[in-house]
Amino acid sequence: MKVYINGKFYEKNEAKISVFDHGLLYGDGVFEGIRAYGRLVFKLKEHVERLYESAHSIMLKIPMSKDEMAKAVVQTLKTNHLNDAYIRLVVTRGEGDLGLDPRKCIGHAAVIIITDRITLYPEKFYKQGLEIITVPTVRNLPEALNPQIKSLNYLNNILAKIEAVNSGYNEAIMLDSLGYVAECTGDNIFLVKRKHLYTPPQCMGSLRGITRDAVLEIARKSDVPVHEHVVTRHEVYISDECFLTGTAAEIIPVVKVDGRVIGEGRPGKITLALIKKFKELTKREGVRY
Repeated sequence: MKVYINGKFYEKNEAKISVFDHGLLYGDGVFEGIRAYGRLVFKLKEHVERLYESAHSIMLKIPMSKDEMAKAVVQTLKTNHLNDAYIRLVVTRGEGDLGLDPRKCIGHAAVIIITDRITLYPEKFYKQGLEIITVPTVRNLPEALNPQIKSLNYLNNILAKIEAVNSGYNEAIMLDSLGYVAECTGDNIFLVKRKHLYTPPQCMGSLRGITRDAVLEIARKSDVPVHEHVVTRHEVYISDECFLTGTAAEIIPVVKVDGRVIGEGRPGKITLALIKKFKELTKREGVRY
């Protein structure tokens, strides 16, 4: 594996940044997870755009244009000879001192691109469905750390993930400060009730997921009524279908939440139809390399 760092490629064991980099010291940076399918980078423009929006919000200047960033992603995939891949695009504040002041970070931000293959969940869960729980860790307040900023500080999500794993589950629902469903530790959440599709609004503590947006678009084109509004756990429990979306997870059905069986206890018809259409979309939409 060769890793891209600031315009050059390094072997995996030689890919290094300074221990004084504020991305390491304070999680001061932004990132994106991207997928390539059959030498087609899915939604590359949207991912790069979101990366730059996150960077702008934390006043981090990325030392290359959006077009240059997209070309660097493609070149990294070519260099590693990967047809199907998961891409981790990271931009850190750069090397500084042991204080918080970002003005003391010298030089340019560090741009790191890593490509590899990833399987977030075992294949059986995509066929049989996932069982998840709600955990005590609450999603960060938007006024404290806006969820639209995809920052390197993921400790809020990691703590929730630890609670899920310690309870014997692979994924968990995080609530917002008002008790509404926000998202899962790494995925957006959707419900189906009476053939209508529901998902929490992005302003209530959930990230505007690229896969989330793709699913909403597919649903609308398929004449499935879509609703983006606050969701309670009760609504999750009584839903006919439930599924999660994310770049790494793609679309994965959920069949039990907090011990309550969802619908008939197996992946539902609308979920399966959306999975099929999403897979078709990944074969034709994106940047070819």
